[in-house]
Amino acid sequence: MKNLRGKQVLVTGAASGIGLECARAFAKRGANLIISDINGTALEKVRGEIAAMGVQCFAQASDVSREESVTDFATAVQQAIGPVDVLVNNAGVAFLGSFEQTPLAEWRRIYDINVLGIVHCIRAFLPSMRSAGGARKIVNVASLAGFAPAPNMSAYAASKHAVVGLSEVLAMELHDTEISVLVVCPGIINTAIVHISPTASGMSAAQIQKLQQYYANKGCHPRTVAGDVVRGVERDQRFLFTGPSAKLGYNVMRVSRSLARRLTIAGARRSGYLAD
Repeated sequence: MKNLRGKQVLVTGAASGIGLECARAFAKRGANLIISDINGTALEKVRGEIAAMGVQCFAQASDVSREESVTDFATAVQQAIGPVDVLVNNAGVAFLGSFEQTPLAEWRRIYDINVLGIVHCIRAFLPSMRSAGGARKIVNVASLAGFAPAPNMSAYAASKHAVVGLSEVLAMELHDTEISVLVVCPGIINTAIVHISPTASGMSAAQIQKLQQYYANKGCHPRTVAGDVVRGVERDQRFLFTGPSAKLGYNVMRVSRSLARRLTIAGARRSGYLAD
């Protein structure tokens, strides 16, 4: 898929952050966009922006955590567009706080969106992608936390580990087709992931302020991830580590888990994930 011009690219969670930047990056390559987000008002603004770039843009609000919502979206896409060439499963949420301070409701919310959201989208769009034939790509946005997590993110890290495992199995099951799977593992990205309330997380206000400053100073803009995702699709990559610390964190974990744990704990104190 070296030439994306005229391809149909679907991006979930496209109203902000990495999803928004992915929509912009694919549009710059001449791809047509199909975008969804739970925030319909913000999504409509993005639709107007993408359409102004000279490509087609189909937008529909959708809640990936609800199977019926995704099914309705997929039916509308099939009727208006047909099969997609690239499916970017980006929609996701986070919760920061210790395991003991993470409510069971947050575990369910995160798994419903981060894991089952991807399951719902693949189940809804893969059959038509397969029957249409030709080279096609499923892009699942996981995280460095799927390989090398930090403290105070047990539910988020577990969900991203699940995304990595799901992607690996799917890639093996599709190995004899023209559909391949790209797993994206961003590192430190300056998004709203650390814009959290001390009351909700159990982390102190000082910790959160430190963490937010760390992401602002050390994190890269989401457009860096988006550019790498587009190139990953064009080059038919299978794994993509993007942004500060992503590749390093993965490699350290491969060399020594105990070393990675010590370095992560030390880094977590510097960044704010752990209190000093």
